[in-house]
Amino acid sequence: MKKTKLLTIIGGFSLLLLSFIFMSLDHIDATNVAGTSSDIADFFAFEGDNPDNTVFVATIQGILAPGVVTENASFDENVLIEFNIDNTGDFIEDLVIQAIKRGDSIYFFGPVIPNRTGLESDVLTSAPNHIVQISTTEETFITNEDDMSFFAGPRRDPSYFDFNRFIDIANGDAAPEGFYPPGESTDFFVGLNVLAIAVEVPNSLLGNAPQHILESQGTISGLPPAYNVWVSTKRKE
Repeated sequence: MKKTKLLTIIGGFSLLLLSFIFMSLDHIDATNVAGTSSDIADFFAFEGDNPDNTVFVATIQGILAPGVVTENASFDENVLIEFNIDNTGDFIEDLVIQAIKRGDSIYFFGPVIPNRTGLESDVLTSAPNHIVQISTTEETFITNEDDMSFFAGPRRDPSYFDFNRFIDIANGDAAPEGFYPPGESTDFFVGLNVLAIAVEVPNSLLGNAPQHILESQGTISGLPPAYNVWVSTKRKE
């Protein structure tokens, strides 16, 4: 088995409750990787149109001007994007779905049990793999195989946030007024792009989701079964 050792750069975390959508938002504020090919913008995990499937989406390299994505940004062959799935409730990845660029395509591996956990990974090239051609602003390519679907390419940034107002608040220039009400705020991300990786997977390939409990006001109540899921980018050493 050919293995490539990589080192984690940065990751986002989400607890996926089945039948709900969870996301993390982290644009252009990670000092060590901001503006690089390993910079994670958003992470989404949600139930598919088929309720027996789960969709994982990672966006990177935000923010990008529309229409020039293929000229100014591209996926990096030295950066592994990895969806980590914990199906036992111990917050250690039991399965991974890996995505890495090769030529004009993204190769997906998994879901598969990793041969190591934590900050280092190997590209698991012996695992089941699927290939999708990288989409452009003019053409969209989707691969559907083995009841799974795959996409990679530029997409409109899904975030909504008054970033300029946030900067004013952070600099102390907007106290004590704070953020504007919805009708007066401005979406900084409107019309901007990111690079996106998306995969839809049957839950049967992810194992049984663990049961979680919530301690609230001195009581223990049950929550729906949930996968713990996070995304990371790892650069080749």
